[in-house]
Amino acid sequence: MSRSVMRAAVMVTGLTLGFGAPASAQESSLSLNLGYFAVRGEATRTADDVLVENLGLFAFNLDQFNNASVGAEWLVGFADYLEAGVGVGFYQQTVLSVYDDFIDFDGTEIEQDFKLRVTPVTATARFFPFGMQNTIQPYAGVGVGLFNWRYSEVGEFVDFDTFDVFRDRFVADGNDVGGVYLGGVRVLAGSSFAVGVEVRYQDVQGVVGIDQGFLNERIDLGGLTTSFTFNVRF
Repeated sequence: MSRSVMRAAVMVTGLTLGFGAPASAQESSLSLNLGYFAVRGEATRTADDVLVENLGLFAFNLDQFNNASVGAEWLVGFADYLEAGVGVGFYQQTVLSVYDDFIDFDGTEIEQDFKLRVTPVTATARFFPFGMQNTIQPYAGVGVGLFNWRYSEVGEFVDFDTFDVFRDRFVADGNDVGGVYLGGVRVLAGSSFAVGVEVRYQDVQGVVGIDQGFLNERIDLGGLTTSFTFNVRF
């Protein structure tokens, strides 16, 4: 487990224990989130990232992996200043590509697609410095997540020993633990509803494997999600 994940887990546990027991809990709520996930840029990705390696051979941009995301989270308040949550999200994107410097013998492009899917299950803790009874409620928080992911490269490829073009399908998947860091603001809209905006950063990597046919060993799953949130209190 990485140091960032350990720090996030310790902070979640410490905040939850430090602000009271469930006996002082406020209403529970369900948060529905519609957002936009942006992957890390080339300069900040892990050194042995397969997507960065692919940039040297295929015609695509990293920001083509940016796409919509959805999620839901069950939240419970403690002592008016702390909220704990358990949630699940979903993101998926397919990027179409061709080789930068190679074409097929008949003059056509050598085409393939790269597909990434990430489903995080997270435990989070939020701190509300002005409490959760005000109409406008800014907050910051941390969490830890289990990220189920799948990455594939499907289509036509070049055998650089013979320069023959062949069709193939390379697939990797996994479940990896990572840290979650978030901040946002929530606005009450009556006694039972609230709307808001949240920014959430995830720090996690997975292993795809050069021995599985990929051009590098790992895939960086980190990135920033900006979401509109809708809360229903119970």
